[in-house]
Amino acid sequence: MHKIRLIIAASGLALLLPVAGLTQSPDEIKQMTPEQRREYVQGLSDEQRQALREQRRAEFEAMSDEEKAAVRQRRSEQRSDRQGAMREHWNSLSDEEKAAAREKHRELKQQRQETWKNMSDEEKAAARQHMQDKRRERSERRHRQQ
Repeated sequence: MHKIRLIIAASGLALLLPVAGLTQSPDEIKQMTPEQRREYVQGLSDEQRQALREQRRAEFEAMSDEEKAAVRQRRSEQRSDRQGAMREHWNSLSDEEKAAAREKHRELKQQRQETWKNMSDEEKAAARQHMQDKRRERSERRHRQQ
């Protein structure tokens, strides 16, 4: 089964090479600052972004179980670190800054609600479908990782 996955991954990468050739290597991307990475990824076309995701997924699938566990552990630690940093930042804010942040959040929520109200039924259906697809993808990814 493992060999079949590798063959499928290699075949998929071979199909993606023309598109993936336009992107930087994963190592170069990892060495970028978060701002540079965000700018770079936003500059990619949808096809290039998908090719990058597939490339990373194939690299992950080709890893041993121990390597996968190490990657998952590192990501979990990074997530915890980010959450801790956000919590520290929030706790360091003054009451006025917290109130301003809450107000900004309320304004953004109101903007989203206005956008939703102004959408046609077809646009709403497409948005719902898009979110269902994203949730399904996330669920499938989690299921594959376990």
